[in-house]
Amino acid sequence: MPVRSTRKRSPSVSRPPIVIVGAGRLGGALALALTAKRWRVRLHSRDTEGRERAKSLGLKSATPADLKRARVVLLCVPDAAVPAVAKELSTTLPRSAALVHTAGALSLDALGTEKGRTRGSFHPLCAVSSPRDSLAGHAVAVSTRSRALRDVLRRMAGDVGLQVLDVPESHRAAYHAGAVMSAGGLVALADAAVAALGAAGIPPDAALTALLPLMRSALRGVEARGLSGGLTGPIVRGDAGVVSAHLGALPEEVAPLYRLLSRRALRLAEGRLRPESRAALERLLR
Repeated sequence: MPVRSTRKRSPSVSRPPIVIVGAGRLGGALALALTAKRWRVRLHSRDTEGRERAKSLGLKSATPADLKRARVVLLCVPDAAVPAVAKELSTTLPRSAALVHTAGALSLDALGTEKGRTRGSFHPLCAVSSPRDSLAGHAVAVSTRSRALRDVLRRMAGDVGLQVLDVPESHRAAYHAGAVMSAGGLVALADAAVAALGAAGIPPDAALTALLPLMRSALRGVEARGLSGGLTGPIVRGDAGVVSAHLGALPEEVAPLYRLLSRRALRLAEGRLRPESRAALERLLR
């Protein structure tokens, strides 16, 4: 079943009271964004530090009455804590309150199997490093078996400026793997590129400073012209001599990654290379 992407939301969906559990970076960012769009949001934290963070952001902490009134409870807690927090909350929340986690890798079953409890997930594809980071312009993966909750989550996404991806539960692992490769994987790739420049005698700090603008320009090319159109470098030029020189110069631990990425690039460049150039590259990259 394909993953569907849409920005649509029903204008008739109301903004029900929301409690966000966890006053960290994502919890704070969601709370600030939703509050700015007139959602009634309260932050719930079991420790003084969390309540102080909420106060410093100008957000209100949840009272017992707020928990009873909540219709959607968002768990912005570490993945490993989701089952325990959900179990604890299920004993105090009204049955009408939906539990929603923000973990990309976890299924809805991580929220428990309590009968009558609506469950969902709302995973923003954004590397949030501060509660004051904007989420607008990013995407969010939504999963739930409840049409009513789906409408609310879509309304939340639309108000915050998030593009909605409907991710079927059976394909969650593949979705999350792609998300991880585009974020953490990109950082690991940058580390490998810094190591390659290190083999040329360039210090790590100078290498990273030089490579970051290059990486940003590559992403701008992809955004403007798509994956194939944004591809640059010796592969798309069919320059087997340069690729051979690269493989001979790279550190031993980086060369296999270069070879793997180059094979992927060769697939993207299909149709743009002469047959003899493609054959020479394929031999090099086996």
